[in-house]
Amino acid sequence: MILPLLAVLFGLIVLVISSDRFVDGAAATARYFGMPSLLIGMVIVGFGTSAPEIVVSTLAAIQGNPGLAIGNAYGSNVANIALILGLTALLNPVQVSSKILRKELPILTLITLLSVGLLLDLEFSSFDAAVLLLLLALLMVWTIFNGLKKEPDALAVEVDQAVPKPLTLKKALLFLIFGLLFLILSSRILVWGAVEIAQLFGVSDLVIGLTIVAVGTSLPELASSILAAKKGEHDIAMGNVIGSNLFNSTAVVGVAGAIKPFTIDGLVLRRDMLVMTLLTISLFIIGYGFRKNRQGRVNRFEGAGLLIVYAIYTISLIRTA
Repeated sequence: MILPLLAVLFGLIVLVISSDRFVDGAAATARYFGMPSLLIGMVIVGFGTSAPEIVVSTLAAIQGNPGLAIGNAYGSNVANIALILGLTALLNPVQVSSKILRKELPILTLITLLSVGLLLDLEFSSFDAAVLLLLLALLMVWTIFNGLKKEPDALAVEVDQAVPKPLTLKKALLFLIFGLLFLILSSRILVWGAVEIAQLFGVSDLVIGLTIVAVGTSLPELASSILAAKKGEHDIAMGNVIGSNLFNSTAVVGVAGAIKPFTIDGLVLRRDMLVMTLLTISLFIIGYGFRKNRQGRVNRFEGAGLLIVYAIYTISLIRTA
């Protein structure tokens, strides 16, 4: 029992550190090769923070634990909105100024609804995986097209301030390579420990994925979002959540399903995916900015509400387990 717990703890710590180094290295390398700031923000900062989720879910699927893979993906989506954005907004209200992020919010909502539609038959087939991976490809094309535009955007300004400039190319490449290596290593250790704990307590790997693993792999988003909000980089904080959830719903679930198609319990659809969908719709409503100034804002009251929802959801998971 002690060894699996230590494995989870050690895996999470190394996962957070290596993920941070990986994103910093990737962002600094991209800057050296002339990638526009907006594209860095959309692809590397937005999607790069989901690197732990995709590595953990891929390894879980390869090892025959699809419940852990799907729980990690959708549990991270719930944690990103309710826990991370809720806590960030409670500490410092998040103002959404970026036009690009406002475009991504309805896309995220539609992809979330499609994910639910694909799982209505409680089967996630190779065809379903192919649909999500095709959506990922289209999303990447759209992202690159918008990221290469010369139009000014608040997200690009914040990325200019946030991306580490002192890094040499050699150091950036070392961060990138070794960050990825330790990301994979720590993910293997984390998956092993999580599966062992699930078996010892007689809890499904799905519940472990929705709780311990989901929160653990979302820690990079938590750290970067809180830090960004404290610096006044609100669009980066929101971009972390939106980009991560887009990547989780397409790449993470799609890759896991492509490796090993799986069936899900009806409870996942009625509880977990329902909560994820309602939170995503709520994020669209409060983050899009239907007000006259056309800017979205997540205030402290809304942040507190998101945290309460996450607490209730977590308690229901523990009671179910």
